[in-house]
Amino acid sequence: MFVKKPLFDMASYLVIKTRTNSFSMKRTYLGEFEEIVLLIVAMLDAKAYGVLITHQIIAQTARSVRLNQVHAALHRLEEKGMITSKMGDPTPERGGRRKRFFSITTYGQHTLQDIQSVRANLWNLLPPSLKLSPGKI
Repeated sequence: MFVKKPLFDMASYLVIKTRTNSFSMKRTYLGEFEEIVLLIVAMLDAKAYGVLITHQIIAQTARSVRLNQVHAALHRLEEKGMITSKMGDPTPERGGRRKRFFSITTYGQHTLQDIQSVRANLWNLLPPSLKLSPGKI
């Protein structure tokens, strides 16, 4: 007689469930561009706004990027709870237009720390022949 074996046992499920809930929020994964935008927002502290973020991405990564791409990523990050935004005061040099300033949340900081930890661990697992020394970059 054939006995159907369960796909998982309850003990394994509880271990996995406990590990994924280390923070009270569900883990959200970021794409490379979202990660770069989040890093730039964190770097600029509370002075981050769309145009400045765009200029910093171009300067720091030497990659072509448009303002609408940055705004889309900022919107996604805000929906995920990794950044918050607020409107600034009108400025005379912009003809009275207000800027939306972005800042990183605690959840965004934890996400960046998790990403950094995972990447560092993976780099440490590379064989010595594949590791790049700072002088070879």
